[in-house]
Amino acid sequence: MEEELKCPVCGSLFREPIILPCSHNVCLPCARTIAVQTPESEQHLPPLLHSRGPAPPAAAAPGAGPGAGPGAGPGAGPGAAAGSAACLDSESAACGGGGDHADKLSLHSETDSGYGSYTPSLKSPNGVRVLPLVPAPPGAAAAPRGAGPASSSLTCPQCHRSASLDQRGLRGFQRNRLLEAIVQRYQQGRAAAAAAAKCQLCDRSPPEPAAVLCEQCEVLYCSACQLRCHPARGPFAKHRLAPPPAHPGAPGGGADGSGGKGAGGGRKLPTCAEHDLENYSMYCVSCRSPVCYQCLEEGKHSKHDVKALGAMWKQHKAQLSQALNGVSDKAKEAKEFLVQLKNLLQQIQENGLDYEACLVAQCDALVDALTRQKAKLLTKVTKEREHKLKVVWDQINHCTLKLRQSTGLMEYCLEVIKENDPSGFLQISDALIKRVQVSQEQWVKGALEPKVSAEFDLTLDSEPLLQSIHQLDFIQMKCRVPPVPLLQLEKCCTRNNSVTLAWRMPPLSHNPVEGYILELDDGDGGQFREVYVGKETLCTIDGLHFNSTYNARVKAFNSSGVGPYSKTVILQTSDVAWFTFDPSSAHRDIVLSNDNQTATCNSYDDRVVLGTAAFSKGVHYWELHVDRYDNHPDPAFGIARINVVKDMMLGKDDKAWAMTEGGVSKGATVGVLLDLNKHNLTFYINGQQQGPPAFENIEGVFMPALSLNRNVQVTLHTGLEVPQSVKQPKLPNN
Repeated sequence: MEEELKCPVCGSLFREPIILPCSHNVCLPCARTIAVQTPESEQHLPPLLHSRGPAPPAAAAPGAGPGAGPGAGPGAGPGAAAGSAACLDSESAACGGGGDHADKLSLHSETDSGYGSYTPSLKSPNGVRVLPLVPAPPGAAAAPRGAGPASSSLTCPQCHRSASLDQRGLRGFQRNRLLEAIVQRYQQGRAAAAAAAKCQLCDRSPPEPAAVLCEQCEVLYCSACQLRCHPARGPFAKHRLAPPPAHPGAPGGGADGSGGKGAGGGRKLPTCAEHDLENYSMYCVSCRSPVCYQCLEEGKHSKHDVKALGAMWKQHKAQLSQALNGVSDKAKEAKEFLVQLKNLLQQIQENGLDYEACLVAQCDALVDALTRQKAKLLTKVTKEREHKLKVVWDQINHCTLKLRQSTGLMEYCLEVIKENDPSGFLQISDALIKRVQVSQEQWVKGALEPKVSAEFDLTLDSEPLLQSIHQLDFIQMKCRVPPVPLLQLEKCCTRNNSVTLAWRMPPLSHNPVEGYILELDDGDGGQFREVYVGKETLCTIDGLHFNSTYNARVKAFNSSGVGPYSKTVILQTSDVAWFTFDPSSAHRDIVLSNDNQTATCNSYDDRVVLGTAAFSKGVHYWELHVDRYDNHPDPAFGIARINVVKDMMLGKDDKAWAMTEGGVSKGATVGVLLDLNKHNLTFYINGQQQGPPAFENIEGVFMPALSLNRNVQVTLHTGLEVPQSVKQPKLPNN
């Protein structure tokens, strides 16, 4: 977590951190250093074109080095830059006042003009360029009162976005109180842990407190033992000595957050930056900042979307926690992956030694003629092993770095979540949520799979005759059939009468795969049949039976043959059908709305529209509500085949079965019951069955259908249970 608590400019822990408009943080003293101020009257002139003259006296630049006297120019020390740049903060009253620019200095970035590259610059420990101050022109002291004010800006050292400063200077940026509290608690915990750590080599009782930790030896030393047992010379010259690490049990640094103050621990409630007497009570969603009641009264946020501070605090905490769960899962996978990679190292070593021993035995059997060729083959094996080891080590280092970054971010976010300051949390929550989501997305597909295998795909053919010895070389191992594919159950799903299956190969499998064969049974315990052959690892099968159970399995194949079947997955299709009107198959005069659930027509003639579901088995029921019914039209409700005629009333041809009469009026509900177990079609109006089944002995594949003209509007309702009168009676319990 320590990396999250360091300023990107100075590389040290944050001191008085402020939040820039880009959501990054920077120390307030560092912000004074990297801010740039340019008088408007001179901002269009290159610095080297200003007339030269005596620079301001050294007393005008607090903190200046020895070379900061009159005419010091580029020789001014970093302290001079920091002291003068502090004039950009309106809190610094020592930088002159009254609009007099005589003692003010100008900062110019390297991109102000073509001459900016001659201006010397400094670098922070993190590589951020800090521009030194340029003395003001000699005429600055006598500048007329009408001269334009200075324009100030600050560039974020991380994303390099520039932000303009208003008349408040750096006070215009909000303080990151949560980050400041976490840094303070972290420092206390580290100090306590350093004081509690004891030397591991002391012969005194009790041992002296540890002063350093050798990262290579992993031993704590006090100052005397370090000089005696671990001098900075000889084999220890390259060892790195670091301060004693903090431990979770340290006061103020533990996971329980005992070093911080709770909501009722006497902490002063944060007040509005613009209204010192008002506490934050609301959150402006448009500006993404807490506001007080007076901010709303003055009208600055009156038309913005404003919500309760506590509600937004809980909402953003929930979003951050949800994103952290995803990163935590990836971190667990990364830890398991590191263990797998380390085991892979051992396997590569063992297999490499086995191959070397086998190779030496074969080559020694071929007497002196094989000596030179044996050396060449050993070299190839060694190079192959070194290449595999290098690839695995590189992958270990890369994955360890990502894991360390994710772990640090998680620890920092957990500390932020512990804080009970809603306004402070909401100041940084958006940026943290985005960072956690980006951190989760960095674990892309394939990132947690080894790039090499432990197997050495080399074998030696020792049968050639003596005259072929000089051409002796490795041959590739014979290709083997693919292993068993793994079904990804979390991605397998069903929707209505379609199923989706996904699978993948085992992570350590390196046998080539040319394609996959997906097999599905008939939903009634029958034989498996091939439903897909190809290279994709995701397949959706449509047109299955409703309320049916299907078994699916998959196998892989290559040029050597077909591999074994995967485990069988059982998929259950929906009991009832959810569907809408189908715009792709409807007549062009049909107009659909309400997510394709409401149908009307632009023509006075009858036009047909079908549903998106197709039925060939089971019992299905849906209803159609008559929203509009003018001039006694003749709408028709029923079923049809896919190739029904679309420009005439439903039921006029031999590809549709429909009801056109029988109490239909505005507000009526027409129910359609399709029983393919009994092969009949029954109609209902307002819940009452309209006599016996209207059609019998119907077989095949049918789709819900409707015909109407412009005088009718109908809304479809699906996913309904079959009427009770049709359901089979339950058998009594014996």
